[in-house]
Formats: sequence, C-alpha cells, structure tokens
Amino acid sequence: MALVEPIPGEPAATADLGDERALVVADYHAGIEDALRYEQGINLDSRAEARRERMRALVDRADPDRVVFLGDLMHSIAGPGGAERGEIEVLLEAIDVPTTLVKGNHDGDIESWVECDVTPGDGIRLGDVGFVHGHTWPSRGVLSGDAVCVGHEHPCVRLEDTVGGSRVERVWLRGGLNPDPFEERAGEELDIDGELIVFPAFNDLTGGTWVNVDGQGFLAPFLPEGISDGEAYLLDGARLGRYDTI
Repeated sequence: MALVEPIPGEPAATADLGDERALVVADYHAGIEDALRYEQGINLDSRAEARRERMRALVDRADPDRVVFLGDLMHSIAGPGGAERGEIEVLLEAIDVPTTLVKGNHDGDIESWVECDVTPGDGIRLGDVGFVHGHTWPSRGVLSGDAVCVGHEHPCVRLEDTVGGSRVERVWLRGGLNPDPFEERAGEELDIDGELIVFPAFNDLTGGTWVNVDGQGFLAPFLPEGISDGEAYLLDGARLGRYDTI
C-alpha cells in the first residue's frame, strides 16, 4: 500500500507516518469569500460552515491520529479579518486530534495566534513522508522522504467533449521526484528517490493551474521539472494518464 492514499471523491488523503495515520488536505483558504468580494466584486455568502462540516466529516471518515493542513489555511496573506480568524479558530476547535499546519504563503504570522503546530515554510518530514506547501523550495529533510506531499498549485485539467463543450476538474498529480532541479539549486548530489504528490485544493473557489493547457505556468519553483512522468487523477480516482498529454 502507498504511504499516501487519496480518499475517493475528496480532495484529501491519508498518510502513513509510521506511528501515526494522518488526514492531509491542502489549500483550505478560510475567508476566501471576503477576498473575492473586495478584490473581484464577486459577492458570495460565506461557506465557512459548509467547509467546516466537510472537514469534520472527513475526520470522522478517516479516523486519523493527526490532521495535516498542507499550507494556506488562511487566505488573506496579511493579518486575517475577524471573520477569517474566527473561521479558523472554530474549525480547529472542531477537530479533536492534534493538528499540524505546514506554513504556506497565505499564512502570514498565523503561528502567533493559531492553536496548532506550525512548521517553517520549507516544510517538515513526519515518518517517511515529507510535507511542504510548495511556494518555496523544500528542505533536505522533506526531500529525503519516500513520499513528498505538495500543495500551492491547485492542479486542474480542462476536459473537452466531442461537441466542443468543456469543464474544469480538480486533479491529483503523482510521479517520481526528479532530483535534478533540487541538486542544481543545492550544488551537490542529494538523497532523493521518492514519489511526489501534488494535492488538489480543498477549497473549490480558489481556481488553479490548468496543467494540460498550453501557456499555463506552474506556481511552485520546482515544478514541472521536479516531477518525473507525472500522471493526473480525478478526485474519484480515474487515471487520466500523463498530465501533459491529456
């Protein structure tokens, strides 16, 4: 069995950490509705309660020893407004297992007030699994894991039908961890021989990188070079094949 197993139908996975089993989600983006309203003029009712209940249902379903948020628990980047901070505080109160936040680029100084463990931006290794948000380069410890989990990218594919219609779907990207860009940055050979898993965004309002559309640049500084033979999978588990040939 793989160390990291997606939960069918959900933008979430379980990870075998050796002495613990973790539920992992990326890019929660609490409070995104406020940003859409003020930055883009899109008025949406808050979905904070729906997000929280979906997260609680996942915890009940997976029955983990730990929850790992793979970066961007916040959305605002700067200090959170009252509603956003309140959403996060109520969410964490509703999760009854230890929680780790792998700090992302939207998380500001969240470690100064949030009630959970917060890692540095270059990630953490728990057991044989490395976790990093993906906005910056992973630490060597993260890269030495047998599996490396990354968020930040919000990978999606655009699928077209035979009559010209199209839809966009969130996907997982999975492939080998290519050491070349990491060794070039480090200036030396590194102990890298794991799998790279790029998580879909938990929050479906975030948009994302359409990985099968020309001209869509990746966000992470080590992608796409850092993934070898990367394949895309829909949330229901359907394998689409190489993401760059879909």
